[in-house]
Formats: sequence, C-alpha cells, structure tokens
Amino acid sequence: MRRILRREVAGTVGLLTDEHDFRAMRHYRTFAFTDFADYLKAFEDLLSGRASQGAHTTVALFDPQEYADFCTDAGLDPDSASSRARFTAQLATTGPALPYDGQPLADLIPALVEEAVRQATWEYAITLLARLGACASCGEDIGRTAFTRASALLARILDTARPGKLHLVCSVSAAPETLVAVLHADTDPHGACQLDEAEALEFTTVLAAGLATRSPGGMVIRSSAPGAPDRVYGWRLRQGDPEPLTAGEVFDAYCTDAETGDFVSPEPEVDFCVPPDLGPDATPPPRRH
Repeated sequence: MRRILRREVAGTVGLLTDEHDFRAMRHYRTFAFTDFADYLKAFEDLLSGRASQGAHTTVALFDPQEYADFCTDAGLDPDSASSRARFTAQLATTGPALPYDGQPLADLIPALVEEAVRQATWEYAITLLARLGACASCGEDIGRTAFTRASALLARILDTARPGKLHLVCSVSAAPETLVAVLHADTDPHGACQLDEAEALEFTTVLAAGLATRSPGGMVIRSSAPGAPDRVYGWRLRQGDPEPLTAGEVFDAYCTDAETGDFVSPEPEVDFCVPPDLGPDATPPPRRH
C-alpha cells in the first residue's frame, strides 16, 4: 500500500544545468558528487525510475547563488541536504520549473534554461514598468497605461491576422540587454483564438515596456494556414508607436543572420508582406508623459 501511495505524491527535484554551478556546489561537504557527467547520469536515472513507478516529477533550475542567499535569509546551514530540499520545494512555486515527461536531459536542460530566461525577462519588464511611476503632468500611472495600450494592440494584431497558426516575436532594446518575448496562437475561421495565457502576459508586458520607455524594438508575426504560403510581416517600435514595416524591410530582417550579419536564404513558400491595417482604434493616442 505504501508503494501505491507513493504514486500519489508529486515530487520536485533541483537540477544543476552546467559545470560552473556544479563546481560551486562541490564546496559543500554534503554534496556527494564529484563528476558532472556522473551527476547528470544519476539524475536521469532518478527521473526515469520515478516515471516508471507512475510518479509525477517537476524539475526546477537550481541556482547555487540563489540557494546561498536563501539559506542566509532563512538562517539555514547551506551544507545540508535538508536545506537543499527546502530550497528546492520553494522553487516548485517561485522558480523556473518544468514537468518531466520522459524526455532526455539533453532536451530538458535547454528547455529549462529557456524557461529561466523567459521568467527573468518578464520579471525585469514588470520591474521596469513599476519604476516608471506616475506622470508628473497628468498623474496617470505610466506603466499601467502602457500595459493597457499593449493589450489593446496585441488584441488588434490577433484580430487582423488570417485564421491559422501564429508565431509572434516582440523585441525591445532596453538596457542592459534586449528583452524578447514569444507568443504562439491558433485562430479559427470564426475568430476564436487559443493561446497560452502565460505567454500572452509575458508578450504584453515586454511590449508595454517598449511603449512606455519609447525604446527601439519591433514585432514580427508569422502566419501559417493549410494550403497557402506562410506570411511574415511586422512593425517597428519608434518613439512609443508601432510603425508598419515594408515587405523589403521584413525580408531583410528575416533573411539576415543576427550574429554575423550574413545573408540567409529565404525559406520556400514564405511571403514577406506589409502588415494588415490595424485601424485608428487599435490603440488610444498615447499621452506624451
């Protein structure tokens, strides 16, 4: 009966994703591993073993510096397995974490790191909006106003897209680095749109940060429909306003390697085009705070 009951218990395990973090944890006497490859092998065996028993496991990104700060704040001994377990339990609700579905660690680790980047981007954008405060002349909360405007703009972009699968990318050049958010959506001929609410929130927050700070940036959307070429179009963000890109500008952006600047051959069955008209009511005229 105890074995049966274990299947009802969900578990969370913290994963060190690179050798740098692994070496930091080796400073603790109670951390038993000495080789990173052996650690990953044992970790994968643990996950597959739990899965074979029907147990659900969530894998969280274990950051040694955050762990040390957690122990300091909580008054815990960091050189303790129980302290690591308490930190890992907290990660299940506050940190980057993904469910284990039987995928190899070679696939799970990049996905977990990507999730961490997404969460950090969203948190930074939220903090950026909150720090803007109220407008000195009109008293409006600049961040909240920008978020409302970004929500309306995203809704209009989805409304004007043709039915099918949509892949949207928003990038904003905010110091100290560029913020990037991705949104996947699926619309049917009747106008119903299915999307991931967390992705939509992150996308809207990053877009709002670009609108509020009037930072340079852009949005690109790729639309896919059965039996038709994909469509790619977008807008640049200039001084807090979306400005349609020409078909040539979209082609240049899509077919240029971002790191080297080299030309990349365009994919077949892809049309680079001007975006649909969002209309005068897409977003309310912004106040110049």
